[in-house]
Parts: sequence; C-alpha cells; structure tokens
Amino acid sequence: MIRNIIGSVLAVIGAAGAVASPFQSWYDGRHGRDYRVEDLFNGITGTSSDLWVSLLLPFAFAALVTLLGLVLRSRLLVALSGLIVLGFTILWMVRQGQRSDGLTLNSDGTGIGLGVAAALGGGALLLIAAAVMSGRRSRGGRGSHRYVAGDQAPERYGGYGEYGETGQVGYDEPEPYRTHQYPPYDAGHPPAGSTEQHAWDDTREQQPWTPPPEPQQPPPDDRR
Repeated sequence: MIRNIIGSVLAVIGAAGAVASPFQSWYDGRHGRDYRVEDLFNGITGTSSDLWVSLLLPFAFAALVTLLGLVLRSRLLVALSGLIVLGFTILWMVRQGQRSDGLTLNSDGTGIGLGVAAALGGGALLLIAAAVMSGRRSRGGRGSHRYVAGDQAPERYGGYGEYGETGQVGYDEPEPYRTHQYPPYDAGHPPAGSTEQHAWDDTREQQPWTPPPEPQQPPPDDRR
C-alpha cells in the first residue's frame, strides 16, 4: 500500500514535468511547442508548429497512459509512459544534433534549455515510479487454490488419479490397511504348552472358588 502511494506521487510529478516541458526553452530559446512531431522523423526545420501537433502531443498521451496506469495500479502502463517521454526526447536530441552539428549547453542561455531537462527528468521519474509500485494483487490471495490437471499435480499430493482428465476432483484411493495375522488366542487361557499355561493351571488349582470336578458315576446296569 505504501509503495503504491509513493509510486503514484512520483508518477504524477513525472507526468506533470513532461507535460510542462514543451512550454519551456528547448534549444536556443525555442520552446518545445514550436517543434512539430513530424520533424522528429523527417528532420527539424524552422517552421513553427501548432500546439496540438507539437511535442506536447506525445507527452500529453504519456500523461494519459500514466493516469490510466495509476487507476489500474499497473506498473507496465506507468513504465510505458516513461519510455514514451524518454523516447521522444532522445529522438529530438538526435535530430537537433544533426541540424546544429552537435548539442551545446552554454551559460548564457543558448544551447539546450530547461525544457529538455524537465522532459528527461519526468521520464526518469515515471520509470522509478513503476519500479517502486507494488502493483495489483490477485483476488485469490495467499490462500487461494488453483486447479491443476492430473498429470501436472504435485507428486506430494499423489495427483488426481484417473478423474483428473474429466475435470472431476478425485484423488487416488489409498492402499487398504494391512491386517496382521495373529494366531488364535483365548483371552482366558494362555497358549498351550507355554510357561504361562503351567503357571495358570497351578494357580487355578489353588483358587478356592474353583468348582470341584464332578464325580464320575458308573454306567447304568442294563441287566434286570
């Protein structure tokens, strides 16, 4: 949030400096609004220019792109506006250098004027603003989940199985739990033949509540 505010302030200052630069001296006292845009491609002449076909046109367009980028919080648009300002300014310097056989900067006010410095500074501020801004965050946030096809699912999640291609969310079925096969065991009787079995038998004989064995009765006499 703070980065967007600082970037927006820098972008507004840079765009304002770029738009105001054609109203200042560019070279030998000639203002930027007196240079036609077509002279940047065909060569600079001494012909005066109307306001809206002068250097003000690309700089005003760059300011419009800047405002759009600030509304949308788009770093790309803000950077694009800075490139537009710097591109047209550097192109003017190349054409003016070809006509004047080089660019000069004199203390008496001749040569390069303050308008060029304002344009270069405005374009640089726009690029700095684009670098400072954090841009717009996605709506999903950090906790959002994105659907991934079955063949592209992370291996740590096991993929989506055969249902990934049909668009259904279905994970691979886990392997069934393995049951250990234990020998049959009676909760009241230790295993036969073990030491516990003998001790259990001895202890049982000593318990007073152990019922005595039933007496064996002789078989009935069938003789009458």
